[in-house]
Amino acid sequence: MKSIILIALIAIAFTARVQERNMAKIQAELAKSTYGSALLHLVELHSMAGGPVQELIDAIEELINDLEEELETLEFDFQVRTNEHNALVVSLEQDIQDAVIDVNNTQDTLDNLLYPRRNQIQSKIDTVIGYQEENRKNYDEAVLVREQEHEAFEAQVAELNDATASVDDALALLASLTNPSLLQIKRFQNTLKNIENKLRSRSRMAPMIKALINLASNQNFSNQDVLKSIVDALNDFRNAVVDQINDLTAQEAQDVIDHEAYLEQLDDEFSEFGRQIDRATVDLTATNEKIDSMVEFRDQRAADQKQYTAELELENNTYAEETDIYTNTKNEFTRELGVSEQALALVQSVDFSNIKV
Repeated sequence: MKSIILIALIAIAFTARVQERNMAKIQAELAKSTYGSALLHLVELHSMAGGPVQELIDAIEELINDLEEELETLEFDFQVRTNEHNALVVSLEQDIQDAVIDVNNTQDTLDNLLYPRRNQIQSKIDTVIGYQEENRKNYDEAVLVREQEHEAFEAQVAELNDATASVDDALALLASLTNPSLLQIKRFQNTLKNIENKLRSRSRMAPMIKALINLASNQNFSNQDVLKSIVDALNDFRNAVVDQINDLTAQEAQDVIDHEAYLEQLDDEFSEFGRQIDRATVDLTATNEKIDSMVEFRDQRAADQKQYTAELELENNTYAEETDIYTNTKNEFTRELGVSEQALALVQSVDFSNIKV
């Protein structure tokens, strides 16, 4: 029986030493932090005031509950923020991707469709303008050639009319000859020479007048048969000249008709070229307006992409900072919670009246 009592006393003494050692260890742990020191002060003051232990236990338990609630609120708020962050990141990344697609598609349309179309239309306009310029050049040349041809016609007709008048003079002179003198014969021969000079460039008439000159030079003008032959030859020559005048006049009239028809054709072509240029210009204006619109859209989407990228970077940086704050705050709450639990264990010990801070 005595031995049992002795063992019980030894166990009680050993338990007391262990409790004392644990209290010292807890007190040392609490003293390492400002928050723990504050709790130790609270315990010391409560011990000095002789307040009920349960009141202190209730206060620390309430503090622990508050810390646990704050930790839960912190976790909940951060999870909500994380969800918002993830949703915003997904949205911004999609916005960036959409902007990149719009920029690339717009640039592709510009490079492969609108810019080549504009160049093609402008090239067509330049080509048709060249046709117009060539058309006016041909028009002016046609007018100039027609004027020159008309002047040549008038000169040729004048020459032929002069030749006809000279033939008429020669016929009148021959009609007055009954017993021609050498002077009259010479005058007649000079008249034929004058006709030859006027028609020298006219190959069609030249052989005929040359034959007349030869005939007049070698014949006896007192012979009426000879005179008749010369008169007949002169009349044939005159008729040939008149026929040529008529032919030239008819050809001139036809040339005028052909010339006017050609000018009308050139004017029609010029008008058609103008209509083609007008249509192409309208098309070019519409194409340029479309290009300007798409360039503006491309630049706006490029600016959107830049803005979304900046917003994404800002969001990531902000979330990283908030994550650091959350982590530090959580660690602090966890540490304070551990300290509070150690303080509660200390208060719940058998004796804490000797606690000194």
